[in-house]
Amino acid sequence: MFISELQEKFPPILTDAQLRDEVVELLTLALGEAELGLGSWLLKPLVELAQHYCQAMVAIARNIPQKPALREIAEATLAIPHLAEVATVDQDWISNEDLISAVVGLGRFYERQGTDEQVLLWYEQSLSAARERFGDEHPNVATCLNNLALLYLSQGRYSQAKPLFIQALALRCKLLGAEHPSVATSLNNLANLYNSQGRYSQAEPFYIQALALRRQLLGEEHPSVASSLNNLANLYNSQGRYSQAEPFYIQALALRRQLLGEEHPSVASSLNNLANLYNSQGRYSQAEPFYIQALALRRQLLGEEHPSVASSLNNLALLYYSQGRYNQAESLYIQALALLRQLLGAEHPSVATSLNNLANLYNSQGRYSQAEPFYIQALALLRQLLGEEHPSVASSLNNLANLYYSQGRYSQAEPLYIQALALMRQLLGEEHPSVASNLNNLANLYYSQGRYSQAEPLYIQALALMRQLLGEEHPSVASNLNNLASLYNSRGRYSEAEPLYIQALALRRQLLGDEHPDVATSLNNLAELYRSQAMYNDAEPFYIQALAIAEQRLGANHPNTITFRENLEYLRQNRQPLFRQNRQPLFRRRVAFVSRSF
Repeated sequence: MFISELQEKFPPILTDAQLRDEVVELLTLALGEAELGLGSWLLKPLVELAQHYCQAMVAIARNIPQKPALREIAEATLAIPHLAEVATVDQDWISNEDLISAVVGLGRFYERQGTDEQVLLWYEQSLSAARERFGDEHPNVATCLNNLALLYLSQGRYSQAKPLFIQALALRCKLLGAEHPSVATSLNNLANLYNSQGRYSQAEPFYIQALALRRQLLGEEHPSVASSLNNLANLYNSQGRYSQAEPFYIQALALRRQLLGEEHPSVASSLNNLANLYNSQGRYSQAEPFYIQALALRRQLLGEEHPSVASSLNNLALLYYSQGRYNQAESLYIQALALLRQLLGAEHPSVATSLNNLANLYNSQGRYSQAEPFYIQALALLRQLLGEEHPSVASSLNNLANLYYSQGRYSQAEPLYIQALALMRQLLGEEHPSVASNLNNLANLYYSQGRYSQAEPLYIQALALMRQLLGEEHPSVASNLNNLASLYNSRGRYSEAEPLYIQALALRRQLLGDEHPDVATSLNNLAELYRSQAMYNDAEPFYIQALAIAEQRLGANHPNTITFRENLEYLRQNRQPLFRQNRQPLFRRRVAFVSRSF
């Protein structure tokens, strides 16, 4: 019976010609001996045949990458039921190491399929198998703990991931010594967890330890050192510590070029990350060529049809979106969405992110009827794939609320903002940047409704939390200062508004440079404050500066540029009463709510 099953299993699964021929030869020999009644002589080829079969399945498992594309999933699909048999029924035919590889491969396959229950089952089984075969204190047990923790991290289940990461780190330190590359990996993973939670002050020392350990063990010139430099730069970028992030990104890029050559996916990733930094700083002319290089390199190395190509298309679209180059952004967003659907299937978190990005674009353009179905699809997809309690679901609720807020549908926006805030607090804790952003968004809503007494304490909470988590010198702190100042301005509390506007302007100039669009926003808002007090001579130069920056950085037709131009014209009308009597006043707008989270 076992031989007939093998005859059925091998042909559709094995693709290596040499291995297939060897298996057929063994099978023929075994069948021949069976017919001759040679008894025990049948055992050896059967054992070898079973071992070859199991090893072939393990080889397939090892070839499943951590983040497989549809093509790689399709290649492995036929083997999965047989691989599952090897990992359960046929364990005696494989080594301990091969068993772990088989189970991890199954976990990766089902993780890509989005079947969380199956993934969890296989990762838990790999941990159980490792403990059973190696005992509780073995490096493979630490690896399995780490894999399970990475799964929880990807699912946003931070409280479950943390103890496993800590156990893996402790076990590796005990078994391998504190000075081992696997210990550096565990330090890095724990830092990634804290970074995801917005616990930046806890993440930083772990990133620094991991970097120092890798330098000590592997030398200055090693790909893992470049990865650590990149991770530390990502942390500083998240904190708005741009001047510290940039040299690390540049070092990582140079090291990868030196070690891996110009044409390597990691070089493309470094180019992309450096572009992200420049985009965050509003250094658009520097960001664009890096995004374009990264995209071209990924296309060359990975082909047109690869998730990393879709990621590059999305990032370049984000740049164009930030610049108000909406037609160019839309085309790239649509390409990225189509490619992700083709490669990953319609039901994947990255597809939901892409839907959300396209909806953001339509929302910014006032194309609300086109934005809404994309936001709703993204939310439904994330709920289906990640469950109700996930940070991405909270972000999606917030995005849909932003749309309703933009439309003046305040009664629909408010419950979504409240749900998003409650979910963020539950999942991430009270002290997280996303909680501060959600407080700010709810305050924006109350401000727009004239519910000033409810808006003010939320703005103050958001500002205090941003300062606590990100430090005094962060762009989000400047945005919160700006929003609180706008509230005071609207209530005629000019003496309270002015110092906040001035602080926001100074902070943005310091962090982002004199020619950043957010600096233009601060200049415009300070001008609005002075205009409200009939201080026209003080207001005009700020309007002029704001308009000049916007025209240079965003272009003449960007919504903010148009607003600044209209505000300047309105000021000049109000300084000439005769013209004001004969002309319809222009609509004035303060660009205050620049920190809404999307």
